[in-house]
Amino acid sequence: MNYEERDTYGMYKRASRTDAGPDTRSGPGPELMGADTLIGNDVYNPKGDDLGDIKEIMLDMRTGKVGYAVLSFGGFLGMGDKLFAVPWAALKLDTENKRFTLNVENERLKAAPGFDKDHWPNMADQAWASQIHAHWQPSLYSEMPRV
Repeated sequence: MNYEERDTYGMYKRASRTDAGPDTRSGPGPELMGADTLIGNDVYNPKGDDLGDIKEIMLDMRTGKVGYAVLSFGGFLGMGDKLFAVPWAALKLDTENKRFTLNVENERLKAAPGFDKDHWPNMADQAWASQIHAHWQPSLYSEMPRV
């Protein structure tokens, strides 16, 4: 399911236009999105490999910023899924395909520090956060323009 399908308030509906002109939207999206509409969205890599879907969005309550998306990968019908905390900055919203893109190969994702739904890490622990950011750093900065 994608964010337009989960849009219970009509935030992302296209404005009705009868004249030709630029595509306009009514509402805040896609620059500002509701967290509930993003949970369940698919995540793919640039090659088009399905990497799973977003299970949760973790907010840093001290800063008010989004810290991580919790990505589910592997398993079958919800059984055996491995969960990964992916720094929010590593994800890019693909509005054309209505999904997220994560610049990572399947093998790198499989090797990422993960956890299962019954054993969540302490995401506020700085040592844990350092380990996660060190693993994902190439994904965070690979698409940044060079100066």
